[in-house]
This record gives sequence, structure tokens and C-alpha cells, in this order.
Amino acid sequence: MKITGTLFLATLFCVTWEKVQWNVAGAVGIADVLTVMFLVAFALEWGRPRFPRTTVTVLTIFAALLVIYLIGFFNIETKQSLDQWGKGMVKFVLHFLFLGAGVAYLSRRSTLFYWKAVGALTVGLVVNGVYGVLQLLAARAGTNLDHVLLSPLTGGASSINVYGAIGGTAVYRPNALTTDPNHLAVMICIPLLTLLPVYLRLERGDRLRVPLAAALGFLFLVMLSTLSRSGLLGLLVGLLVLAVPYRRRLVSRALVVPLAGVAALLVAVVWSRRHYFEVLLKSRVQTGGRSESAHFAVYDFVPQVIHSHPLFGLGLNTFSVYYEFVTGKSNWGPHSFYVALIVETGLVGAVAFLLFLRYLFLRLRASRELGRRLATEGAALARRVRPLAWGMTAALAGTMAANFFYLTMQFYYFYAFAVLVLALPIVFARAARR
Repeated sequence: MKITGTLFLATLFCVTWEKVQWNVAGAVGIADVLTVMFLVAFALEWGRPRFPRTTVTVLTIFAALLVIYLIGFFNIETKQSLDQWGKGMVKFVLHFLFLGAGVAYLSRRSTLFYWKAVGALTVGLVVNGVYGVLQLLAARAGTNLDHVLLSPLTGGASSINVYGAIGGTAVYRPNALTTDPNHLAVMICIPLLTLLPVYLRLERGDRLRVPLAAALGFLFLVMLSTLSRSGLLGLLVGLLVLAVPYRRRLVSRALVVPLAGVAALLVAVVWSRRHYFEVLLKSRVQTGGRSESAHFAVYDFVPQVIHSHPLFGLGLNTFSVYYEFVTGKSNWGPHSFYVALIVETGLVGAVAFLLFLRYLFLRLRASRELGRRLATEGAALARRVRPLAWGMTAALAGTMAANFFYLTMQFYYFYAFAVLVLALPIVFARAARR
């Protein structure tokens, strides 16, 4: 059990480290390796013929999506599309197997281990953010930190994102251990929104209060440094969700004081280089540029594909092949998860995946109801269950909003988050019964 638990936590810790990958029979990331090792260890350890009902539901959804994606195979027309479809299928199978096994594994572990899992995913993103800060400082000093640290390890080439230049000074957007600054920003929405209500409900004097406030403040600053509008959109939508149950606590001293500190730091930095930031902010709020056109132009593919392949789309993970004539790049994905969903898997695939998302929301509602019942009974556990459930609800809603103009919901981290969502009512309901 110890090795399985270690591999599970290690997978969550490294699940956002996209750049740590090797070109072995395609791109094999560290998350892929750890996932396979965890699945093998889990299979050897489980030894039970029965699984939790939630895992059975997940595997049913997996089987339905698998059939849809296999049918979409017959719409593939080129060798390049076939290669992309094969890569997408491998990722899809690993994601859902990890989801099903992860829920089953957490269902028989303690609440303490569950919190360790939440912590592993969060600390992994904090480490990612720390690397992003170092990456930014190194770039300003004229050094490619990826070339110094990552290239000897992976054999690949990568660097910080260069947005442009203002007055001869380069504008950098840290992508850290992800492949895109927008990926990093949208990923950060998960811990920010998930743990914010937990932080607000911590008792005064709790030993986690200061470290959690520092981690949330740091991640927020890293998100701002990415200059990602998709990330900020996701954060705003998530905060609107949290404003329903936590509207009073969102203006409490516990939140206002740390935010004031962050704001003071930002004002000092911006004031020291006013012209630089004025030009930069104007470029990010405009809506008529080439980048904005690319975000909206991909939606034109939807009616075209619905007309030609309405039910099962062009084939999983093949959008880049059909978008190559626009970008000139064979590995360029759409700037919208929902466009990719409809174009690649058709209306049937889109409906099936949206039902999966609905199931996540239903399990979160069950978690909130569990927290409400525990609060009525006066159980101390309610002070953790209900805030965590609301935080995850906000994080899921925010991630879905951010993916209207970017796509991260097909990445490993989203399925790692889904494991925690689906296991939440199981783990804490069992603890409540005890």
C-alpha cells in the first residue's frame, strides 16, 4: 500500500509539469510514467472484485466515450490525422483509467490521506510557480533557464514565452513547467478557488492559516505575471460562484489584509515602470488584435464540421491537422476546448462529455449536502467538507469558463482534479459514519 500511495501522490505532484517529457515513441511525460506505475501498483494491490459505485459510473462513461471515439476513427482521412488520433486515444485511456483507479484508491483511504492528495496537487503547482518566477528572473538576466535545467534532463528544447517588446525591453510571460503561460494560469485557478473557502473557514490560530495565505497570494501573483486573460476569466467566474455562500467572508479581514499586501506590492512595481505597464495593459485589454481574432475564428469551424461530420466529428485529437493551413503548424490546437470537443468528436461526443461534467457537479452537490447535514448535526468535520466542496464547485465552473478561449480540460491535471472531486463525498461520508 505504501508504494501505491507514494506513486499516487507523486502523480498528483507532477501532473502539471508538461515540459518534463521525453521523445520516446512520441512525447512521454513524467505524468504518463507515474500514472502507468500507479496503475500497475494499484492492480497488484487491490485484490477486490468490487469497486465503489462512483468508479463503476466513471468506467461506464469511459466505455461510452471510447465507443464514440472509435466510431470517429472512420472519419479520419490522412496518415497525419491517424497519428494524432492514436496519440489522443492513448492519453484518453490513461486519463480515465487513472480517474477510475484514483477514486477507488482514495475511497478506502483516510481523510488525512485525502488532504495529502489535495496538498500534493497544490504544492506541485506552487513548485511550478516558483520555477516560473526563476524563469522570469533568468530571462531578464539574459539566461534561458529551461536550456540550463530542463534540456539536459529531457533532451528537448523550450523557453519562456516572449510576448513582445516595449521600448526595446522584452516582455516575458512565464510558462514555468507548462508549455504555455495560459495553461499555467488556468491550472492555477484550481488551487486558488478550491482552497480559498477552506482558508476563510480556518480557525484563528490554526497552524495552516499563514502558509495557506502565503501560497494563495503567491499563486495569484504568478497568475498575474502570465498576463493570461483566460486565467483571469476563470478566476472571476469562480469568485462569482463563491460569492453566493461566502459573500460576507470575501470582505473579511482574513482576506482583505493579504489582498492589501498583494495590491501594495503590485502598485509599487507598476508605479516604478508606469509607461511600460500602461502600454502592456492596453495591449491585453484590446479585443481587435490578431490573437483575439484567432480565439474567435476557431468557432467558425463548428458549423463547417457539423455540416460534414455532425455526429462523431473529424476524429479525436485531429483538429491541428485541419487547422494547419491557418497556422502553418502541425501541432497547433484550437483556442477553445469546446470547439475541439465538437469538431473532433461531433455532437454525440460533445453531449457525452458534457454529461460527464454534469456528473462532476452532481457529486459536488452531494458533497455540499453532506457538509450541510454534518453542520446540522454539529460535527466538526463540516468546517472542512462544505468549504472544500464549494471551492471545488467554483474551481470546476471557473475552469470550464476559461476553456471557452483555451483548452486545458483535456490535460492530466483536470483528471487529477476530477479524482479529488469524485472521491470527496465518499471519503468524508465514511469518516462521518465512523
